Amino acid sequence: MNSLNRDCLSEHDLQVLESIFNPSQIGGEELLYTGKEEFPDDLQDLAEPDNPRIQQSKKLEIDAIELAENGKLQEAIELFSKSIETAPERPAPWNNRAQTHRYLGNEEAALEDIEQALKLSNRSGRTGCRALCQRGVLRRKNADADGAREDFEAAAKLGSKFARTQLIELNPYAALCNQMLREVMKVA
Repeated sequence: MNSLNRDCLSEHDLQVLESIFNPSQIGGEELLYTGKEEFPDDLQDLAEPDNPRIQQSKKLEIDAIELAENGKLQEAIELFSKSIETAPERPAPWNNRAQTHRYLGNEEAALEDIEQALKLSNRSGRTGCRALCQRGVLRRKNADADGAREDFEAAAKLGSKFARTQLIELNPYAALCNQMLREVMKVA
């Protein structure tokens, strides 16, 4: 019996095998999340009024992000809270404070802030997309695959590549198919 190798396969066969072993690459488009989410240009939050209160809230939020990036998470929580107190109608500081709560391991507080960010953003724009991804991650972590899938589908429709990669990973058929094919390839 002749053994098969890559030289015996057509270009199409190679593409099929590549899509099976690397489901995050579809049609040559790499869907792996690299850590920096890029959004379509048209995915913007609603325009906020340009008044001193909103500007102060934005400044506090930017300062809080800087603190969080420097590992000063508790101080960041305090500044995000001040940003929220200054302009509670802005969804972004709610979502950013939720992220910081997640880093601190406080999932309950994170979920409360995520829900508020989703409500204020109307589940749209960049903040809505990010909040859906955050909630999807928490749901997936807590074994709520259906809830996670729902959030990632909504975020993917808004343009999130991260959400698209999560949907691929949540696909039980792709995971089972990959596992079976890897076993077959080990035997061959």
